[in-house]
Amino acid sequence: MIEFVNVSKVYKTGTHALNNFSIHIERGEFVFVVGPSGSGKSTFIKLLMREEKPTSGEIRVNGQNIVKLKRRKVPYFRRSLGVVFQDFRLIPNMNVYDNVAFALRVTNVAGKEIRNRVPYILGLVGLASKARSLPEHLSGGEQQRVALARALVNNPLLIIADEPTGNIDPDLSFEIVDLLSEINKLGTTVVMVTHEHDLVREFNHRVITIDEGTVVSDDWNGGYYIE
Repeated sequence: MIEFVNVSKVYKTGTHALNNFSIHIERGEFVFVVGPSGSGKSTFIKLLMREEKPTSGEIRVNGQNIVKLKRRKVPYFRRSLGVVFQDFRLIPNMNVYDNVAFALRVTNVAGKEIRNRVPYILGLVGLASKARSLPEHLSGGEQQRVALARALVNNPLLIIADEPTGNIDPDLSFEIVDLLSEINKLGTTVVMVTHEHDLVREFNHRVITIDEGTVVSDDWNGGYYIE
């Protein structure tokens, strides 16, 4: 599903964000990516989403070399991803239903398919009763569930979760990761970047630890290195 081969990224400022970075993630895996601030986690996500291009090396997602992807094809590539951010990024004047449906409308999905798909996804994340609520009337955990529903509604092969529990209470963090784990069991690959080590220890998933732009550990929960 994801392959980084000898990837390095040097920004114009001279910052070496990734150094000869190589990982291989199989379809259907759930992988935590952890590491201290400045370790290269954010750059990894930007490269994976094709927001940045590497200075050197090769990146393949679902068999496609995204480094060589033409600019006009990047939006189509991103539609194959489901992305969940720390700050939710919900549209404040749209209710829950319309926030989730928006991801389908912008890709010209038929109205009948939207009416079938959105309620199903809202039920999957436990928000069927909140369909007509505005984001401001939801808790932080509920808002993150809306963001997750929006990421899921296009039926992506890969979900990228970038610090998805950073703005919610610790107890709710476990609920979000548990929900991601259930989605993973249905076959969706999940890559989650997080700094919450207690959260990582609670779930039996693969953990890749990055420091100073390189992989310092790649193991299953219980055997990984944390500073």
